Amino acid sequence: MNMDLALPALAALAHPTRLEAFRLLVRHEPEGLSTGKLVEASGLSQSTFSTHLAVLAKAGLVRSEKDGRQIIQRAHIDTLRDLMLFLAKDCCQGRAELCEPLLAELACC
Repeated sequence: MNMDLALPALAALAHPTRLEAFRLLVRHEPEGLSTGKLVEASGLSQSTFSTHLAVLAKAGLVRSEKDGRQIIQRAHIDTLRDLMLFLAKDCCQGRAELCEPLLAELACC
């Protein structure tokens, strides 16, 4: 990942509704959630939530798949991984002992 890809992803996640929706989708991987369930969880109208979903999709954080009459939303885990690596790649200037607590927290995922 580079700065041109990281900035839209970070900007998309900088809104509470989008961050919560993305975190909810991450918790429901790999099966995803229907758009209707996401809207319900957000407490917003369908049209308002669709705007937030479009921002997440444009940033590459969410992908949609049609399943019969429903559209299933899924977190794009590869983008999440790339973003996390981009943020932590130069962690602690190569001093592994300083990054070990971060890695330990992530290892239990």
